[in-house]
Amino acid sequence: SPIDEPQLVNAVLARHDILLLGLRGQAKTRLARSLTSLLDEEIPILEGSEINDDPLEPISSFGRNLVAEMGDDAPIAWVSRDQRYGEKLATPDVTIADLIGDIDPVKVATRRLTFADEEAIHFGIIPRTNRGIFVINELPDLQPRIQVGLFNIMQERDIQIRGFRVRIPLDVVIVFTANPQDYTNRGAIITPLKDRIDSQILTHYPRTLEDGIAIARQEARIDEEVQSRLVMPSFVEEIVEMTATHARASDFVDQAAGVSVRMTVSTIEAMVANAERRSILLKENVIVPRLVDLQQALTGMTGKTELVFEGEQEGPLKVARLLVGKGVRSVFGRYLPDPLQKGERRSEEAAERSGPYDAILEWFSAGNSVTLHDTMPLDDFYGRLEKVPDLAKLAERYLSIDRSDQHVHALAMEFILEGLHHSSKIAKEEGDAVSNYRDMVGSIFSGGGYSEDDERGGYDTTW
Repeated sequence: SPIDEPQLVNAVLARHDILLLGLRGQAKTRLARSLTSLLDEEIPILEGSEINDDPLEPISSFGRNLVAEMGDDAPIAWVSRDQRYGEKLATPDVTIADLIGDIDPVKVATRRLTFADEEAIHFGIIPRTNRGIFVINELPDLQPRIQVGLFNIMQERDIQIRGFRVRIPLDVVIVFTANPQDYTNRGAIITPLKDRIDSQILTHYPRTLEDGIAIARQEARIDEEVQSRLVMPSFVEEIVEMTATHARASDFVDQAAGVSVRMTVSTIEAMVANAERRSILLKENVIVPRLVDLQQALTGMTGKTELVFEGEQEGPLKVARLLVGKGVRSVFGRYLPDPLQKGERRSEEAAERSGPYDAILEWFSAGNSVTLHDTMPLDDFYGRLEKVPDLAKLAERYLSIDRSDQHVHALAMEFILEGLHHSSKIAKEEGDAVSNYRDMVGSIFSGGGYSEDDERGGYDTTW
């Protein structure tokens, strides 16, 4: 909400034109559109006016003539707040006529007007948003000669069309959005125009995990019928959000380009879609995502990040898996004891903290393994995980999940195995929507080819 942004409210109260400057996916357009909530619900205008003439102070030739002719009997119409909003995406083909207006030869011919008559003007989208808010998205893409045409509106609050000696004082707030990366890649904001923009406000990505999750819930397009059957534990949403957080700090990702919030939204949607597909195949009523679904949901990540040279060398799919691993590990540490990284010196206290996983690690050390895939029936999925000693108990104790809810309890057990893997305690082989958890040492000697890397926070397990 714009009310929660003091800088934005201050700019509006100061009657400033505004530049929202920020990286991709920071809701600049959404924020600009929400400004209509600060407007009156309805305002009166002279009926038939193209530029929302105030009945008490008309500014157009049409409005002045109507009031002069009919006085207090001039017809009134009411305009809602949403109708007082105008928006234009800056593209190379945008013209001055689109934004400000031009002579309309059809009006001249049908009304038998002269080209010097003010009523011969066809107003552009900015004058039509008079007494409202007009937004130009991606300002650097607007050609410099078109940006120059905005000077008079920005400073003198009037419009100039061709050779007309006409002054129409507009009451309009102009909001621009821009990505600083576009300054060099596609265009620039010319200095005189930037000087006329009163307030520059920097946007940002969600600053807290809770805010990020709330945004993803709000923006994810999930069918109502699916939503009614969907069970989404909080730690799954946290993993997706933490993956984006790590991407915004990764050396593999171009931080100048940013990592859009759309990445978390797309990933959630893809995970839910895969869970829905499973419920259809298995004829299940409940839809519960599994962590193995993340392998199918990587399509929501790979196209949302711009990689630097090192990231391109690794490949987008591999980088996405590494980021997911860091997200899992971060969330794992929020709920369960730290199992310690390999090579860390153990104190008595540390040994006690790692104790809860001893039975699990010994079970895998004995040569056992767990293979999971995304279309596995619940009974089989739950049964395989339940065989791992203490796994069910840990899910109950630390994640507060009752065994009676087998869907969520199975997901919690899978989460613990995934956390142990990304803490370098057990190995994992990944295929197409298949996860195989094994003993770490046994995998190394069997030729698994794992390699430790600080950036990955674990082992490279993609074969």
